[in-house]
This record gives sequence, C-alpha cells and structure tokens, in this order.
Amino acid sequence: MYKFTFFSEFLLLITAAIWGFAFVAQRVGMNYIKPFTYNGIRFLLGALTLFPLIFLFKPKNTKLKLNKNDILGILITGLILFIAANLQQIGIVFTSAGNAGFITGLYVIIVPFLSIMIKKKTNIIYFISAIFSFIGLYLLSSEGKFSINKGDIIVAIGAIFWAIHIMIISYYSNKINNLILAVGQFFICGIISIFIALIFEIKDKNIIEKIMLAKYPILYGGILSISVAYTLQIVGQRKAHPALASIIMSLESFFAFIGGILILKESTNIIRIFGSFLMLFSVIISQILPNRINNIDKTKIKN
Repeated sequence: MYKFTFFSEFLLLITAAIWGFAFVAQRVGMNYIKPFTYNGIRFLLGALTLFPLIFLFKPKNTKLKLNKNDILGILITGLILFIAANLQQIGIVFTSAGNAGFITGLYVIIVPFLSIMIKKKTNIIYFISAIFSFIGLYLLSSEGKFSINKGDIIVAIGAIFWAIHIMIISYYSNKINNLILAVGQFFICGIISIFIALIFEIKDKNIIEKIMLAKYPILYGGILSISVAYTLQIVGQRKAHPALASIIMSLESFFAFIGGILILKESTNIIRIFGSFLMLFSVIISQILPNRINNIDKTKIKN
C-alpha cells in the first residue's frame, strides 16, 4: 500500500516539475496572444491529444458509460479549472512573475483548511509542512519583498480556486474514469475560454500569425502541461492525501525558479536559494514524519 502511495506522490512531483517549467511558457506566450486565447487553444489541444487514449486503454468487452453524477462531476471540475486557470493567466499580465508564483502557491495553505471544513482527517504534520512551504515560497518568489496590485488580487482569487480544484479532483478521481475526467474538464475549460476569447480578444486580423508565433508555448502548455501533467495529477491524487498533494504540487514554484534561471536567464540570490530548499524540506518532512508516526502507532497496537 505504501509503495503505491509513494508512486502516486512521485507522479505529483513530476506534475509539479512540468507545471513549473510551463510557467516560463505561459510568460512567453503572453508576448503574442491574450490569456483566454492562450488557455482556450492549449486546453482544447490537451483534450484532443488525450481523447484517443480513452479508447486505447479501455478494458476489453466493456462499454464507456457516464451517468448523471459523472457528467455533473466533469462539468464542475471543468468550470473550476476554467476559473482558476484564467484568473492566473490574467493576473500574470498585471503582476510580476515572483508575485504570481508566490500568490498562486497559497493553495498549499488553503487546502489543509478546506480538508478540515469537509471533515477529512488531516495529519498535523501537513499543517507544519504547509507553513514551511509557504515561507519558502514567499522567499523564493518575492525575495522577502512584496507589494500588492490588481494583478496580485486576481491571482490570489485564482489560488482559492486552485485549492478547490485539488479538493474536487481528490473526490472525483476515485469515482470517474481518470482519462474521461481529464479530457472532460479540459474540453469544458477550453470551450468556455475560446467563447470568451471570441467575444473580448480575437478581433485582430493577424491572429493566426500571432498564434503561430506562440506555437511552442502553446504546444508545451497543451501537450505537456495539460494532457500529461493534469492526467498525472488525477492519477496521483487517487491515493495521496489532498493536503500532501498540495504541498508536493506547490513545488511548481521551485521548478519555475529553476526554469527561469536555465531558460530565461533570470538572476538569483541567497534568499531565493534558501526559500527553494525550505520548500524541499517541507516536502521531505511531510513524507517521512507521518509514515514514522503511523509505524509507531502500529507497533504500539501490536504490543
């Protein structure tokens, strides 16, 4: 059981890495197209690339059926994903990369409290880890300096919806076929984003040319960040506690930090380095201590 749980958490770590480097793609993509256009195209691309896998991995002699509760679950996850993703993308336009990364990562604090609100048992270690992760995220993203503007507020609201999305995925990932859930939520998010983009953004005659200029950020955001990473999230969260999942996935800011240095040639300093290691420390203690406590409790029971 623990091996399977560890594998699930490893999948979430890969998810965080892909999302972290996607932050670089999102920044570059905004040089050519606008938020709803970018998200609409990449989420639909993610849905289309995943769709054939539903039939490829379908068990033999079984029919794919969705009941009303399944459809409702897909609609809810898709709508929450649409709100979270687009608030983040819009906020990035009006704030710095550091502030956006820090504020988005606030879901690492929000999720444990949401777990309590729905009466899901949460280990105190996850709260401690979340606090360390929060401090590390603050140092990593803002270097101890922080100012608030309208972009920060937009991203902060988005962070609440990212936390809600994690909780909803934890609930539905054990009730709906994972690939169908992934494709469904991406399709819903992409369709709504494109609809909004057609109304407010896509008025430029050179839009096709601009989309082609943004093809690499779109391809990364659609295939890796959407179809691969979100599917890994859904599969990984089947066995991982939502609070622990949020801590692991908050490492996307750490990987964004690495991606900024390697790809965008961003500078760094001792404060950001310390913050990144503090985040890693939070993940390590959230992995080791709960399992040790459980083992101690099991030993006491046997004795």
